[in-house]
Amino acid sequence: MKAVLVREHGGVDKLLFEDAPRPQIRPDEVLVRVKAAGINHLDLWVRRGVPGHKFPLPMIPGTDIAGEVAEVGALVTNARVGDRVAVMPGFAEATSEQALSGNIHLARDYGIFGETRNGGCAEFMDAPAVNLMPMPDWMSFTDAAACPLVFLTAYHMLRKAGLQPGETIVMHAAGSGVTSAGIQLARLFGATVIATAGSDEKCEKARDLGADHAINYRAGDWLEALKKIVGKGGVDVVFDHIGPDMFESSMKALKWGGRMVTCGSTTGSEVKLNLRALFFKRISLIGSTMGPKSDQLAVWKLLCQRRVKPVVDRVFAVRDVRAAHEYVESRRAFGKVVLDLSDWG
Repeated sequence: MKAVLVREHGGVDKLLFEDAPRPQIRPDEVLVRVKAAGINHLDLWVRRGVPGHKFPLPMIPGTDIAGEVAEVGALVTNARVGDRVAVMPGFAEATSEQALSGNIHLARDYGIFGETRNGGCAEFMDAPAVNLMPMPDWMSFTDAAACPLVFLTAYHMLRKAGLQPGETIVMHAAGSGVTSAGIQLARLFGATVIATAGSDEKCEKARDLGADHAINYRAGDWLEALKKIVGKGGVDVVFDHIGPDMFESSMKALKWGGRMVTCGSTTGSEVKLNLRALFFKRISLIGSTMGPKSDQLAVWKLLCQRRVKPVVDRVFAVRDVRAAHEYVESRRAFGKVVLDLSDWG
């Protein structure tokens, strides 16, 4: 089969087009004929490398997958050949204590397609049948591939932060996949949403998604702009994955007893923390990565009910995967960038 492969870390030239063995499925797995794959920052990290972290190269990237079931294992009862499905991105041994208790994402062997096991940037991929999510007839493969990771991440972040109806939340990087999902979900939670973004155009798109207010942080002091909206008291929750560039100001934005939840650190991994501010203001700092399958199923149901929607900025043909990576790195996108794998010509 044809596949995109990363054999060594580096620039986009390290995204190779090669022939790879067609996966052999286990009795509890299915073979998916991949139609679309969403690009996440994880794909960039796998390709570029992360200091201090070892990826099991060579690796077929691709975490967010949608396609058709091409083959089913002998023990599979929840899928048939021809079914249109999206694939949950996370997996672990099903009999672990964490998996059996409903917290599979906390298992020590928890992995993600395209990071610890071959992903979906190929004609076919193998996946546990328990990871399948049926697609409604009206949903396109490219829309489906834009959803699993970012909607799971955003939903679990908001749940961990304990966001309540009537609370106010600041959501950084409105143009990112996870925040464009999170804005919609926070509105469903009944919160007042204040988005930040790096351009007026992205601010307008954030308002179109449901943000009550949007602040262009490049246009001036975003904290001063926030005070004009909420006053001096601050906000209940900050939703972040930027890291150092926004950390100190985000701490100042929180009211006493506020919570900051983060799932990433795109501007670096270390921050300066004022412990006095942390304990005097009774602030809670919450880390979050992925989430349980129950959250994945809950948010997939919301997507299938059209209560929230995929946000796709641009679709690239798989042959243009290098250009797609460059586009994501440019930070011009609003929402997700997706690869169409229906044609490898």
